[in-house]
Amino acid sequence: MRRLVDSILGERALAAIAPFAVWMALMPLLPATAAGYAIRTFATLAALCVAVPFLRRRDGDGAPRERHEGLAAGLAVGAVVGVAVAVAWIAPEYSAAYRKWFVVGAAPNPAEPYASEYAPGKCGWTLTVIRVIGSAFVIAPVEELFFRSYLYRRLIGVEWRDESLRRFDLEAFAWMCALFALEHNRPLAAVMAGAAYGWTFIRFGFASAATAHIVTNLLLGIYVVVFDAWVFW
Repeated sequence: MRRLVDSILGERALAAIAPFAVWMALMPLLPATAAGYAIRTFATLAALCVAVPFLRRRDGDGAPRERHEGLAAGLAVGAVVGVAVAVAWIAPEYSAAYRKWFVVGAAPNPAEPYASEYAPGKCGWTLTVIRVIGSAFVIAPVEELFFRSYLYRRLIGVEWRDESLRRFDLEAFAWMCALFALEHNRPLAAVMAGAAYGWTFIRFGFASAATAHIVTNLLLGIYVVVFDAWVFW
């Protein structure tokens, strides 16, 4: 029981969970506006900054951290995966059948005008840019920290810090993808994205998976702004 509690409430576990928990907890408490999103983003960033020193701390027993070789190659693969996920996220939505069956809630055609709280004409360019940057450089790594680095390994075993970063467990992998999909209103695309980021994490490590997610969200944000495809937000 003590090991179970430590795997959830221990310093490093809380550090991995807290930024994502702040992000999710503020969702129902703040208005669904660009200003509300900005507040959530800065609060989550603050939680992440507090968590990082605990995540980098070595365990008391001096156990070495497992590292992935080929950081440059891993980052390059992560960038390619991020581009592929962005294309797979955006392209199907121009199909009416896809929007009907695989998008939860209202799903207007992204090629048609859509009134959005995040459009600069509504909220100003500052909040629109915060939405793009926050989604890519704050929320993406926070989700990778929680879903891939912590949750996936926690689903494999109680002693999640001792689980190999390279280990593949089908049941844990499936649950991780499913839970990641529940956070999004495009479950099919989210399952695909979770699987892609999960594979990248197992094969190349956290930095590669985080890069993939950052690239996806950044490209999606740029696409939304350039092509007025606000429905994706």
